[in-house]
Amino acid sequence: MALSTGDKRALLERVPLFGGCSSDMLDTLAAVTSESDFAGDAPIVQQGQIGNGLYLVVSGGVRIVAGGSELARFGPGDFFGELSVIDQRPRVASAFAVGPTVCLALASWDLLAVLEKEPGIAVNMLKELARRLRDTDAQLRS
Repeated sequence: MALSTGDKRALLERVPLFGGCSSDMLDTLAAVTSESDFAGDAPIVQQGQIGNGLYLVVSGGVRIVAGGSELARFGPGDFFGELSVIDQRPRVASAFAVGPTVCLALASWDLLAVLEKEPGIAVNMLKELARRLRDTDAQLRS
């Protein structure tokens, strides 16, 4: 797909996680993200591995699986992989491409540097984590 830095910036600024990010920080993020293409059913991240990045779905889809059960599906504009970036512990689930999928990858060291400079992103990340925890809790209760 070969996205330009400008294309990456445009994608990043539409993601609620990066809401309130300064223009300069969005440019910095766009410059350090890398584009990854995955064939259908290809593993993107593996449960149990130490995570070294966060992923943003550009096109296609991603299914999140743990212990053989599908936990979630993500599409364009959604992100995943943030837990391992934050706590540097093994990934709690695997992610697989659903059909041909393109993701932007943001290395953990780049994301952590941005979080230190732009605390609003950390607040946005906490809100999304809380939403996902509530959704999981509701699924477990039903």
